[in-house]
Amino acid sequence: MFTYLRSLIFRENSLKGASWILVVTLALSNILGVIRDHFLASSLPTDRLDIYYAAFRLPDLVFNLLILGAIAAAVIPVMSRALKEDEKNAWRLSANMINAGLVLLVGALAILYFLLPLILPRLFHDFSEIKIHETVTLARWMLLSPLFFAISYFFGSLLNVRKRFLIYALAPLVYNLSIIIATIMGVERYGVRAPVAGVIIGAALHMLVQLPAVLMLGFRPRLMLNFREPSLARIYRLMIPRALALGANQIQLLVFTAFASTISGAIAIYNLSDNIQTVPTVILGNSFATAVFPRLSGLYDDDKEAFRQLLLKVSRLVLFLIVPAAAGRCLLRAQIVRLILGYGYFGWADTRATVDTVGLFAVGIIAQGLIPLLTRAFYALEDSRFPMKATVMSVIVGIAIGYIALPTFGVAGLAMGFSLSSWVNFFILLFGLEAKAKLKITDAFWETIGQILVLTVIMALAMQTSKIIMANIVDIDTVVGLFAQAVIAIIVGGAVYLGGAWLWRIPEIRK
Repeated sequence: MFTYLRSLIFRENSLKGASWILVVTLALSNILGVIRDHFLASSLPTDRLDIYYAAFRLPDLVFNLLILGAIAAAVIPVMSRALKEDEKNAWRLSANMINAGLVLLVGALAILYFLLPLILPRLFHDFSEIKIHETVTLARWMLLSPLFFAISYFFGSLLNVRKRFLIYALAPLVYNLSIIIATIMGVERYGVRAPVAGVIIGAALHMLVQLPAVLMLGFRPRLMLNFREPSLARIYRLMIPRALALGANQIQLLVFTAFASTISGAIAIYNLSDNIQTVPTVILGNSFATAVFPRLSGLYDDDKEAFRQLLLKVSRLVLFLIVPAAAGRCLLRAQIVRLILGYGYFGWADTRATVDTVGLFAVGIIAQGLIPLLTRAFYALEDSRFPMKATVMSVIVGIAIGYIALPTFGVAGLAMGFSLSSWVNFFILLFGLEAKAKLKITDAFWETIGQILVLTVIMALAMQTSKIIMANIVDIDTVVGLFAQAVIAIIVGGAVYLGGAWLWRIPEIRK
């Protein structure tokens, strides 16, 4: 039994196997995320949840700038090459990378610890003095989680390089479970501090669950620190643009959080809506992009046509899955929000605002699903500058639209800014990749989208019809009736979409 489990955990995964592992585990993680948000929304008033989400912003910004950029854009390509050349030296390099990253991160977090009381009152100037004090206290607690995540994400990148995805994919499940358990057990006594404790413990478990797998692959911690390591210099060159891009995204989220702080409960509504809209993009976009990235790295130099075909194959699959998901999310937004969040402290006004916000988030789901793949295609070409420029430009657009739309549309206006900025980012990346790599991929994109959009329109009509019929059969004011309406609409829509794809001989359904 132990031998079988060891083989299951540590064997190398194919592209198909890795994709399915990531899709299934990310789906489970997002289900847990939905359960987490259900307990948060029902157990805490939205003005208290404002504190919880506001406390995340600056620690996340520092982590994205200093660590996640290096991991997303640089560590996998650098380690892939190092392992091919000299495996022993590659493991020494990996230890040096982790040590260098932690030194930079600890220094930045120490500075931020003392600056939080100065920065947060200026960002959230509509918070009361008591609310600001609580936000500062919880944000200081949150500074622990980036330390655990830094090590954990480095571990995850090493597992990805060696094409071991199972343990890497299980770590987020442990993280969400920790928040859920902490919220259920501690929220009555400790209030908003309970889920914050769950975040910190979950981040530590996120790291620890990957440690045995990394050790068995050959990694060993070392007391060494060499900032002049040649490979580190290459990582710095690749990571800085990516870090700026991630920083720009975090700045947009930080600015949107500051905008939302002018409306009581709006920070919580924006974040809860964002969590709902990210489910299909994470499951169907990030999973495939993560699985294909190690294979894209270095492939362009060896076989340009193989690079193109792999990119097109994965992009078609993502489109085939995410376009109907976006339509379904928009059509069922009211049912989804009411079933997940509409309990306890989460009142009718909160529900209506969240439904509107989820609806405008749905506009950008398709773009958000493809951005990770296109971005990693640039990383595989060892170009992290162009995606950075695309992100910065799109963030500027998003902040401007959010600022203009907030007075008229409320918190939903921020979702509008985010969605439109996602489309700006997508088109810049698509046309930029076409120009840089001369891959001739745009024509294939439009052909694929045309077929899928026709099927999606037919699916949407079928779903809407089934919703109307079910509303006359069941009482949609009850949880059971609302759930039945949503499930039947999904079954009908799915059957129509997949059946149409089979009849039309869409390759993704025939394989």
